[in-house]
Amino acid sequence: METEGTYDARGARSGGTGSARPVPRPAGPPPMPHGAPPVPSRPPAARASVADWLRTPRPDAEPGVWRLGHRPRPAEEPDPVPARRLFTGALIALLAGWLLWSLLWNGYLGRYWLWPLLVLTPDSWRADPSLWATASYVYYALVGGGLLVLFARIGHVPEIWRRYSRRRDVPAPPPPPREDPADWPDLRTAGLDDTARTLAEATRNGSLGDVDYARIRRAWQGVRARPERLAAFTDVVRAEGAAACAHPSGARDLPVRTAVHDLAANQVRIGTAADHPRNPYARRTTGVALEPALLGTSLLAVGPSGSGKTVRLVRPVVEAMCLQALANRAAVVAVTAHGTALAPDEAFDLVIAPGRAESTHDLDLYGGSDDPDEAARTLAEALVGDLSADGRRAATALAQLIGPYRGVHGRFPAVPELRDLLGGAPGALDGLRAALQAAGEVSQLRELEARARQSERADDIGVLLAERIAYLDRPAFAGFFRTGASGRQFSLRAVEHPLRVRIDLPERGHAEASRIIARLVLAQFTEAALSRSDRSLFACLVLDDATHTVTPDSIRAVQRLRSAHAGVVLTLRTLEDVPEALRGPLLGAVGCRMAFAGLGPWDGGRFAESWGKEWVQTKDVTNRQIISDEPLTKALHFMRRVVTGKAATAEAVTVREVERERWSASELAHSVPAGHAVLSLTSVRGEYTPPLLVDMRN
Repeated sequence: METEGTYDARGARSGGTGSARPVPRPAGPPPMPHGAPPVPSRPPAARASVADWLRTPRPDAEPGVWRLGHRPRPAEEPDPVPARRLFTGALIALLAGWLLWSLLWNGYLGRYWLWPLLVLTPDSWRADPSLWATASYVYYALVGGGLLVLFARIGHVPEIWRRYSRRRDVPAPPPPPREDPADWPDLRTAGLDDTARTLAEATRNGSLGDVDYARIRRAWQGVRARPERLAAFTDVVRAEGAAACAHPSGARDLPVRTAVHDLAANQVRIGTAADHPRNPYARRTTGVALEPALLGTSLLAVGPSGSGKTVRLVRPVVEAMCLQALANRAAVVAVTAHGTALAPDEAFDLVIAPGRAESTHDLDLYGGSDDPDEAARTLAEALVGDLSADGRRAATALAQLIGPYRGVHGRFPAVPELRDLLGGAPGALDGLRAALQAAGEVSQLRELEARARQSERADDIGVLLAERIAYLDRPAFAGFFRTGASGRQFSLRAVEHPLRVRIDLPERGHAEASRIIARLVLAQFTEAALSRSDRSLFACLVLDDATHTVTPDSIRAVQRLRSAHAGVVLTLRTLEDVPEALRGPLLGAVGCRMAFAGLGPWDGGRFAESWGKEWVQTKDVTNRQIISDEPLTKALHFMRRVVTGKAATAEAVTVREVERERWSASELAHSVPAGHAVLSLTSVRGEYTPPLLVDMRN
């Protein structure tokens, strides 16, 4: 199959050493790796054969419903009869039926019930004793069976059978060959019988996994969009079979999976809707799943340490995005503290660890941009976005320095050089000024002179910028954030390609530097995702701890991501880690909100406000026991108590419509069990799911 070129970690064409693994353009079938990659050693997440997994129905459902094998439930809860009353009523009905049959059989009620037998049978049958006996007993059986069915229905015997009998699920019949998804009917419809036969054989013999299926389906979608790639697609499938169109890394699965995935529906299961009165009856006990259509509106999860945010939410989402990347459907960047058990290193194409010598790649301080104003804007967001109310001043100050520096040296300044320029180190500005004069850069010289004049003001933003950049100018980061070395810098602009990247932050020794890097990654990701020319890949950024990374600019950028086929996942220990003025806008900017067990009442109040109220119907029932002195009435009341287990009462029912919070602050703080979370979802199409209590352990 023809290769369209390789790309380094900055997203640019590369052919030298030291670059990231080659990544193809996402549209159409990707290039073949050198040599066939190994067959995955494990079946799909469904733990069944791929053919059975594909044949499992996936009915349409509301957002967040785990669709694999989903069975819709009724919208309203039925009103079941109590078991004691049910069995007592059935027994009384059957006894009444037996009594009626006994009275009929012994003639106490007359012989009129034999009239149909006498009318419908000819006289000649009565002359033959054996024939008349047979006809009579058939008639008796029909009458007795009819009475049995009648009184069984009166006594709700079918309800007892439905409630307590163990019914076995009958497997669905196999689909017709032309509709069997394991037979690749789309390819056969397009006339590619040989290609479909090759893939169907690989599906049945187990050499094609769920990632292979999703990846080849993605390549086929690219072929339908660009028919000129049809010949290359058929050639590579004929040559490689299930390994066709593989990810550039050659991997066809992750080394380990901890969650349940359905790559046919792009879903990952994160829990089960609890059987709780606050959950709609139709959603109780159903699986809860996330997918790009939901993550495209971004997700915010808040919960204290140990509540399960990383293990039960972040890790399954990162795992799902890595599988989607192997299927050439997504690009994922996961940011976490060094040492967090998020996923093994083998699950990623790049592992960037600023401050650690074993890191093979560096993080581009300027996001791969060639525009000084754009690079200054993202860098200013990272340095002072959490402090300065006017980020434009910081961006202007940085642009007035890095623009002239690039005009002279052909590159942006590294961290030590930028610190000298911002701090006014002796000779830094003078040397840059002399170089600009020698090069005849009049416009850039004017920018530098404006920066020099502003630095003389008492409220100059450059002082704050110099203090914040000093956190990155430490001996531990001496080999990082360099701008002269080639081939080691990773740029967030590479999210145009199906990359799997993990960035480990040095939180233990450099907490402030870690927050600066996290804000830098968030700013560069939103800028890169919004400026992509090809948005066919879903771009996902996961911040395992978004403390002090939320700024006014980042909130505005997150709101725009849903139209760019991208989204972010943010986790916080508490909303107190976000400036008070931004807590409401943050909850409004994301479409998916998640409150874990152990949330504080002050945080619960914010979630309760964002989820709003609903009208519910309440019933006030007043029971008054009926006391009678009549012997017959007392006997009837006694029989009623024996049958129903309740005393004879008169009920007064008052029904009202009241407005109630979906989840109050007190309930979120004290009524959410351990291992649970309250989750609301919104899809990119605007479909909304009210907050659900989710058991994250199941």
